[in-house]
Amino acid sequence: MPLTVNRVGSMLTAFFCPGPVVDYASARHADTARYARFFGAMLERGIYLAPSQFEAAFVSLAHSEADLDAAGRAAVEALATVA
Repeated sequence: MPLTVNRVGSMLTAFFCPGPVVDYASARHADTARYARFFGAMLERGIYLAPSQFEAAFVSLAHSEADLDAAGRAAVEALATVA
C-alpha cells in the first residue's frame, strides 16, 4: 500500500500515494477514499485526525508518551484494515 508522510517539525500529513508529495498537483494523486477509511478506523480506536488528508495533524507537549504509543498502535491496526 503506497503511503507518504510529509512532516515539518511536529506537523504531519499522510497521503495514500507513492511519494513524494510536494505540491497540490502531486497531492491530488492520493487515494482520498482510502484516507477516509483510515480516518474512520482511527476514530473507532479513539484517535481523532483531521478528516481530510489535505489538513495536518500536530503533536504537542500536551501529548504524553502513552498518548503517542496509543496513537502508534492504533495506526498499525487501522492501516491493516485499509490495506
